[in-house]
Amino acid sequence: MKRALLAAILIAGLATPVLAHRGHSGLTVIEIDPASGAVSVIHRFAAHDVEPALVSIAPEAQPSLDDPRAVADLETHLGQRFRLAVDGVAVPVTHAGTDLAGDNIRIAFAGETRDHSIGAVTIDLDFFPGVHDDQEQQVNVRISGVTRTVVFRPGSSAQTLEFAAAGS
Repeated sequence: MKRALLAAILIAGLATPVLAHRGHSGLTVIEIDPASGAVSVIHRFAAHDVEPALVSIAPEAQPSLDDPRAVADLETHLGQRFRLAVDGVAVPVTHAGTDLAGDNIRIAFAGETRDHSIGAVTIDLDFFPGVHDDQEQQVNVRISGVTRTVVFRPGSSAQTLEFAAAGS
């Protein structure tokens, strides 16, 4: 009886790491200040989700975040595959910084909108196509203390979030 219980505990202990990470996901936080027009975009990922994607997005680099060329290609990939529009007008964003800390990746972009009375924000993104079939990217858009959320999966189309005109 004791051996069976011990065996069950050991098997459960071995299965736990496999069950701990069932999906691949990231978080994007977009903050827009209607008064100044400043736009901040921060993408967050786990390194263990990103490194397999480096094989396809950084083919000339080592598939590791230890390789500066792979990191630069990742920054370029995110910049090219993320699109933002405020009330139908595209808002270009440029790379503002990268922070790699253990398994946490934080890549920031910044832009500016001239629209101070924001009614709708449209987001379109497609990160790491063909790498993880279960990739989800949660996007939180924050304007004047109001946050709206959408989720992107492989093949998702652009999504629009409605806001009461922030300057009204």
